[in-house]
Amino acid sequence: MAVIIGCTVLLIATEKDCHEKEEQITVIQNKIDAYETENAELQRVLDSEDKEAYMEKVALEERGYAYPDERRFYDTTRD
Repeated sequence: MAVIIGCTVLLIATEKDCHEKEEQITVIQNKIDAYETENAELQRVLDSEDKEAYMEKVALEERGYAYPDERRFYDTTRD
């Protein structure tokens, strides 16, 4: 009887671990898909003749750079 109970507990624990690992695999696969999409977009930019425009867009939008004669105004009244 003890062997049957022990096997049942072991089986339940193993099933729980398998379910958790499957959830982790799903999350990781979603991240992989997102990175592959991003990589495909970056490869498209690298393969095109429009590298300068892409670098300019990244510098202005993501890095916060500005042109030397550009003035930026920020609304500090918002919360």
